[in-house]
Amino acid sequence: MPTIVVDVMPKAELLDPQGKAVAGALSRLGVDTFASVRIGKRFELQVDGEVDDATLAQVRQIADDILSNAVIEDVVGIEVVE
Repeated sequence: MPTIVVDVMPKAELLDPQGKAVAGALSRLGVDTFASVRIGKRFELQVDGEVDDATLAQVRQIADDILSNAVIEDVVGIEVVE
């Protein structure tokens, strides 16, 4: 059964307080490898049947309308995982 993965991230121009908190925690732990951290959301939609162009278009619409808040978030990826 294929799964479609949708990744949603805060818009680049907006602050990410959760990411800042994690970056601060990493710094306190002595981890200096990463310049910044951003935290987003991942959705997995299992498909009953084959994934075709119509299914992907429907997922894109769902991602834009329901899974993300267009004011503060971008849909950054839609991927089919078998």
